[in-house]
Amino acid sequence: MYIDAENLTAESAYKLLIGSVIPRPIAWVSTLSTDGVGNLAPISFFTVVGRKPPMVSLSIQPRSDGVTLKDSFVNMRDTGEFVTHLATLPQALPLHLSANEFQPDEDEFDMVGLEKVPSAAVKPPRIAGAPIAFECAVEMIVPSPDGLNHLVVGRVVQFYVRDDLYLSRGRIDTGAIAPIGRLAAEYTVVDNAFVPPLDRETLERFEGRRMERLDKRPDDYSMIETSEWSPSGSIMRAEDDAG
Repeated sequence: MYIDAENLTAESAYKLLIGSVIPRPIAWVSTLSTDGVGNLAPISFFTVVGRKPPMVSLSIQPRSDGVTLKDSFVNMRDTGEFVTHLATLPQALPLHLSANEFQPDEDEFDMVGLEKVPSAAVKPPRIAGAPIAFECAVEMIVPSPDGLNHLVVGRVVQFYVRDDLYLSRGRIDTGAIAPIGRLAAEYTVVDNAFVPPLDRETLERFEGRRMERLDKRPDDYSMIETSEWSPSGSIMRAEDDAG
């Protein structure tokens, strides 16, 4: 099947992208407003873009109404600072809850029950318990032609790595982290590793096999088919659905 991208709506194109580019790493971003209000946002249009200096990129859409800029972007734009954290299984619930569209004056650390830890080089705090964090300064912002979507490139000015994860020669003990990534509107946990080639028995065991659902929902469940999902990366609260 070929699908002509020119004839797709933004929502349809988004569904194809998030269901095809998997798993996506999640930047769990903390920012502060100019008034000092804490904000959290999981952003899965995220990757590294440089080594010297180390840099990361975040692609940020508007809120679910399609026009209002997200608080996380406004804070990055207005303060020039943010912190990205590695998303891991022990903090999956507050990560998911932080995708709610809270009001700008609501401190999202308090709303999802997370503790703040002072950062070393920037004003936005780190998330307590997150094993790895990049403290970043905004390097550039590239808007889309409509001015609603923005690519933010951040320069990492300070790395935080939990002591037990930092190995000799500057390596990270990736096998001890249990990172989670994005699958369309759902999540996956990275709990295995390999280097090719794999033996035939292992390959045959995975051929035609569906992913295991850890939440016990039906195999064909998709969050995209629920009222909780929105084509903005946000999740909708019950009161939003009712209103």
